Amino acid sequence: MKKITLFYCLLFFAAVTNLSAQDTKMSKENDMNEGNKMPMEKRKNMMPDLSVWPEASRMAVAEITSKYGRPDGITAEEFIWLNKGVWKKICINKKETKHSFPIEHTDMMQTTISYKVPEDKMDDLGRFDGSVTFDRTQGTMSARCDKEGNNFLALNLANDIITGTKTVQEARQAYGDLVKEKMKGGNPLYMQKLTFSTQKNAADPDVNTTGLSKKMK
Repeated sequence: MKKITLFYCLLFFAAVTNLSAQDTKMSKENDMNEGNKMPMEKRKNMMPDLSVWPEASRMAVAEITSKYGRPDGITAEEFIWLNKGVWKKICINKKETKHSFPIEHTDMMQTTISYKVPEDKMDDLGRFDGSVTFDRTQGTMSARCDKEGNNFLALNLANDIITGTKTVQEARQAYGDLVKEKMKGGNPLYMQKLTFSTQKNAADPDVNTTGLSKKMK
């Protein structure tokens, strides 16, 4: 069964890579034939040449494309999906970032949800995992790792910290324990899905305490 699954994964990845190569070839041919007059919107949807991307980034693209379909936005350095599943936004970068917690790996896949992080928990999130970030103004919280399951895990543990279910140290310990369980063939719930609901109207425009106005000279 594992061999069959691996075969189909490799087959899919080959198809994605081939598609990107075809798009790249098409782009070059159109540039030559039309004098670079291809509509900008069409250029944006051209698949970049994934063969020059790092392996982990290519595998991340294959994973998300197989689950959510073709990206909504494409550049030479990034793939973007909008409003897929529980995610407000998914970004996969060509460039990887080294990350040593909870195990040596690289980050390139960022998944974002609508979530209002309380001010008194912001420092705790920073101490928990540097790849879990938030935007108070937009009302979002994000995790950046190499697989969707790892991002589910990071955000579920971040929510535990915010709700007081776990301390920062307990969350970091749980992170390592659950990754170890996954590596041994398990399938922890925290790595399958979000165990909490995302929030609507999470944006926070803040309060004008300066008295300044655009009308002032």
